[in-house]
Amino acid sequence: MVQATRGGPPRLPGCLVTGPGRLYTHATFSWALPRASRLSTYGMLSMNAAPPASVTDTGSPAKQGYAGRALLASVLGYAMDGFDLLILGFMLPVIAVDLHLSSAQAGALVTWTLIGAVAGGVIFGVLSDYFGRVRMLTWTILIFAVFTGLCALAQGYTDLLIYRTIAGIGLGGEFGIGMTLVAEAWPASLRARVSSYVGLGWQLGVLAAALLTPLLLPVIGWRGMFALGLLPAAVSFFVRRRVEEPALFNERVARGMRKLPLKLLVADGRTTRASIGVTILCSVQNFGYYGLMIWLPSYLSKTFGYSLTQSGLWTAATILGMASGIWLFGIAADRFGRKPTFLFYQAGAVVMVFVYAQLTTPVALLIGGAAMGVFVNGMIGGYGALISELYPTEARATAQNVLFNAGRAVGGFGPVAVGALAARYSFGAALALLASIYLLDIFATLFLIPERRGAELE
Repeated sequence: MVQATRGGPPRLPGCLVTGPGRLYTHATFSWALPRASRLSTYGMLSMNAAPPASVTDTGSPAKQGYAGRALLASVLGYAMDGFDLLILGFMLPVIAVDLHLSSAQAGALVTWTLIGAVAGGVIFGVLSDYFGRVRMLTWTILIFAVFTGLCALAQGYTDLLIYRTIAGIGLGGEFGIGMTLVAEAWPASLRARVSSYVGLGWQLGVLAAALLTPLLLPVIGWRGMFALGLLPAAVSFFVRRRVEEPALFNERVARGMRKLPLKLLVADGRTTRASIGVTILCSVQNFGYYGLMIWLPSYLSKTFGYSLTQSGLWTAATILGMASGIWLFGIAADRFGRKPTFLFYQAGAVVMVFVYAQLTTPVALLIGGAAMGVFVNGMIGGYGALISELYPTEARATAQNVLFNAGRAVGGFGPVAVGALAARYSFGAALALLASIYLLDIFATLFLIPERRGAELE
């Protein structure tokens, strides 16, 4: 039966008219479709998965694979982040020699890339809530690609620093926008799982950089490596042509923006507490990650006399543990809830970082490093779903980017703190003390973060 609407076109029962020419089915309508249609619409659902309690409408259910394309775009965006950071680390010694840079100038290239990323996260997070997730994700990837490519033409420290900073601005917007896009495109029962896949994008980028840079750098040089940064421009073309805006965002456009996105992060007491809690979680996440990963090869080399190859192999075991932890986190968070999974990982991080600092044999360090990686970085698999469920559509991308990049800014002090503690005491003592920061994580999760598993996005 067709129902008439006041001052507008007729609509079908179970459908929502959000504006002229916009017709969206209710989320439950898609689960009335044949099973094969549901699977193709949401891309990566298991053949044995039961229909979720609620489904986020993709906004275009007739276009099969939309959710899968949104996920692919988001994973590729975050993979570029990990790839870029690691290849810069590989290339810094060569760049410093070729352009006659001091150690301080070489370090500043990394610092200003991170500063640009923090600024880009804030800027593009807000713009994404105003102008669209897909549109802004396209621009972040394009800015990153163009200015990374321009680094290949740098003639000195000043122009290279400018290019790296602007590339960082593009880089910083990708994580939060991608997480928002995926959360709004996939059903609630799979939200944490697919958010963890975006987190795995970083590990994919790091792995690609670790494998490709030693092979390509001697052949094409650092300028050639930067020129490869132009390739993601093709990804931006794919995103713009093949991925549509989520229905939730289109509905927000039809309603209009009620408040400034940044104000919605502190809209009331409960939201303010949640924002403080998420900022603590993201800060500890980044502080622990950078503090460990920057110093781990040096710790293995200086304490145990490992060669560069051995240090790399043992560090790789830790990275593989991190990837496994991210994947497992998504599964556990969808099944048991966000808070219980975060608390389990945080307690595991406290124990494993402390235990790792006591290990001395090669086999123990290899296995312990992998186990430590599971807990220390596995939590990255949960932030996308957690933050998406805490904030409305008007501020979701802003929250993802602002809060995570605030944590990234704090996390930049991780290597400094670990290095200072190692110089004053020892690397083992620094790692043991690093374990204590996860106690702050546990406090924030218990008292500041509400449980929102399976919640409909507002």
